[in-house]
Amino acid sequence: MIVPKVDESASGIKGELTFDDKVVQKIIGIALEEIDGLLTVDGGFFSNIAEKLVNTDNVTSGIHAEVGKKQVAVDMDVVVEYGKDIKDIYKQMKELISEQVGKMTHLDVIEVNVNVVDIKTKAEFEEEQETVQDKVTHVASSTGEYISKQADKAKKGISKGVDKADEALEPRVE
Repeated sequence: MIVPKVDESASGIKGELTFDDKVVQKIIGIALEEIDGLLTVDGGFFSNIAEKLVNTDNVTSGIHAEVGKKQVAVDMDVVVEYGKDIKDIYKQMKELISEQVGKMTHLDVIEVNVNVVDIKTKAEFEEEQETVQDKVTHVASSTGEYISKQADKAKKGISKGVDKADEALEPRVE
């Protein structure tokens, strides 16, 4: 947690403005969505397992920020798109993180450490994004359609049986 001092002379009101680490992580996570060639900030094995189980929009996953009174240091693992200039992506990340964190919090980003843990083609990455939740939803939908069809068949069969039973109960002669 950070504590940049608020200029008391301007307003005469004392106080402090603080930012939780998660706020800075979220600023960074949202900013990084703009960078072409950066497929994901990888939150490590357990984070990946969680993301495979349930759809999540957790933009802070895999971003570790140390927020001080005046400065911020950032560490993250990333997956980069195959064929892209990784050094250029890193340069863009540093500039964008520094710009957005500075603009919103007035804290100085003094360090951005990025560890490239994997490279993937865009197709490989997109294929891996289907979660267990997506798969279960698809199976449930398919199963629901199958059960609905079977229920319709059963209704028709019962209806035919009822019609035959009604015919059998009707007197044959007048």
